[in-house]
Amino acid sequence: MPDDDLLRSTLRDQWHLVPAEISALPGGLLSHGWDVTAGGERFVARLADPASRQPVEAGLAAAEHLRGTGIEAGEPVRTLAGGLTAETSAGALAVLRRAPGRTLDGRDPIDQQFWGDRLGAVHSRLQGFHHPGLRRWNLLDPDAAHLAIEPWLRPAVTDAVAAMTRLTVTDRLTYGVLHGDPAPEIFLVDPATGRAGLLDCGASGTGPLLYDVAAAVVYAGGTETSAELLDGYLAAGPVDEGELHAALPVLLRFRWAVQADWSAQRLVRGDPGGAREALARAREALAEPPTAA
Repeated sequence: MPDDDLLRSTLRDQWHLVPAEISALPGGLLSHGWDVTAGGERFVARLADPASRQPVEAGLAAAEHLRGTGIEAGEPVRTLAGGLTAETSAGALAVLRRAPGRTLDGRDPIDQQFWGDRLGAVHSRLQGFHHPGLRRWNLLDPDAAHLAIEPWLRPAVTDAVAAMTRLTVTDRLTYGVLHGDPAPEIFLVDPATGRAGLLDCGASGTGPLLYDVAAAVVYAGGTETSAELLDGYLAAGPVDEGELHAALPVLLRFRWAVQADWSAQRLVRGDPGGAREALARAREALAEPPTAA
């Protein structure tokens, strides 16, 4: 997590942006984001781990692709040197010109409809999109050293990975380009036009599209509070209702395992940034028996 001086100096040196205001964006598990006002315009600055530079650039290319298909999305702003990202001591920084609108409230039923619809539209419009920075679907490593941080963690991750493996072997899932971290605060609706869009596109890699749906359901508070989100997604996305209801419980547990794994890595590296609270939420969720979608 960079300090304010590093963020300001990078924006100035790499983009010639002199921020009048910077505010942290809420939400998001795998990256940090800021709303930036500079020169009378609004931008989004997004920081990811140093190892994630290629996936970040894939996401920026995906945002450009979505804009070409009529979906409102943040417009990537290249650095003065022509790059899509700038390397900092804290990770890879990207800047996008902010699309119009307000961010969504994940617990509001109407906003959930917008959220599900736009996530489904993103999945549909990115069918056939390719970029060398897209990561291939990769299950977690149950033998990873950081999982020793708490005694419950390795068995929980192992069980979630085993269930995910069984699902991918026995069931036919719909694969495509994943956003990776579709928090409601990533999505927008413009009150002036009624059009919905998104701040940026994570495009973390390719994999089962229901992984993104599971992540969104987690942000919405669980299956009991995400009916409108799922309805919106089914109306616009490429996954059918049968696949969703059959596979979502397994994907939900796997998403919680991803959160637990991410949190453990942060804690081992001495970069908590809310990781302890995220790990506690994951432990509570993984302790519950699987439920039907």
